Amino acid sequence: MSPTIDTLPLPLPLPRGEVCPFGPAPEVAELREHSPVVKVTCPTGIDAWLVTRYADVREVLGDPARFSLRTGQAGHVLVNQPPDAEIEEGDFNRMDGQDHLRFRRVVAPAITTVKRTELFRPLVQHRVDELLDALAAETGPIDLHERFSNPLTSSVVAELLDVPYADRHLFGNVATALFDATTEVDDVDAAKSPLLDYVHELVLQRMREPGDDVISVIAAKARAADHPFTELELTKIAAGLLVAGFDTTAGIITYGVLALLDSPEQFALLRDDPALAANAAEEILRLLSNGAGLMRVATVDTEIAGTAIAAGDFVVAAVQGANHDPDQFTDADQLAVTRPRGAHLGFGYGPHQCPGQHIARLELATVLGTLPRRIPSLRLAVPFDRIEFRTNTVVFGPASLPVTWNEIRPAEQSGG
Repeated sequence: MSPTIDTLPLPLPLPRGEVCPFGPAPEVAELREHSPVVKVTCPTGIDAWLVTRYADVREVLGDPARFSLRTGQAGHVLVNQPPDAEIEEGDFNRMDGQDHLRFRRVVAPAITTVKRTELFRPLVQHRVDELLDALAAETGPIDLHERFSNPLTSSVVAELLDVPYADRHLFGNVATALFDATTEVDDVDAAKSPLLDYVHELVLQRMREPGDDVISVIAAKARAADHPFTELELTKIAAGLLVAGFDTTAGIITYGVLALLDSPEQFALLRDDPALAANAAEEILRLLSNGAGLMRVATVDTEIAGTAIAAGDFVVAAVQGANHDPDQFTDADQLAVTRPRGAHLGFGYGPHQCPGQHIARLELATVLGTLPRRIPSLRLAVPFDRIEFRTNTVVFGPASLPVTWNEIRPAEQSGG
């Protein structure tokens, strides 16, 4: 039985694949209309204010002076990220203001400029085609996540940071532990230790012998900064990029393909017009991203939509709920690859937006512009109701994606 707004505090509504495979939990719509700011109990046991309307979510995420990120973004769902943990050297993902800006100024030139992103485009396209070429001798069924999405994103991030693809298990192990809601702090620390040692050696090497890779660019910018970065700070930046780019991007690619296969008319639009790929990527990010929401803590006594919020109160910004707000998006629960690009909040909003969003966009758009034209017969290999969705994680979506096809067209014969 779904909770009602008359029962407070409510359990935090999380996506449920069997009920709402491509949107927030059904009760979010009721809350958004009748109780847009409401007290909830989160899976990790903390109470927080859940904010569900687009305008209010954007207000929370865009005002770190009132709503700080010092808690981390996922302590409401992940026990391994307690919001009261001490902020240690290099934990830039929990910093605000000038402390956070210092890190952004180093990371941005390496991965977030248009010029840098365009340099990566041929690499991503080559890797997508290479993976599809390897599958061309098969007809399925295969798990698209295991055989395509995950190898794509892990190899791209390894290439960008000039890390041997064979060592991907190091950052894969951390990603698996970090994004699992049942993993304790000590288990995450145990997985992080070998990765940090490995990345530290990479950082030292790139400081001595810089190249064109992301670590080298970051290290060069860090040396020239007004406040030089320590080796530990650089190590944590590089390790964070490796982990963040591993599972989250693969997850949204797999999830987006599932949504397209469930809407064959939308898949056909992309097949017939690959130029829609960039638009389709934004639409999938709007529809599917951040179902668990993003956490903040109030720094002062304040209010949201007329509801009083006390200093020290936790706030969960329901990003997916906001991205399905009918006051902001027409037919908000529908996938529409031709939808005009709007200001969705799939990568957050304000100064703490995801620093790797341009690379994630590039990977997703490249897949969407390639997969439908090279595999126009792509389809699920099992009935939709047999698709298993991830649980106990912040990376929602299908745990695997069994697919099959008739033929994979060569890239040169499919307009590639």
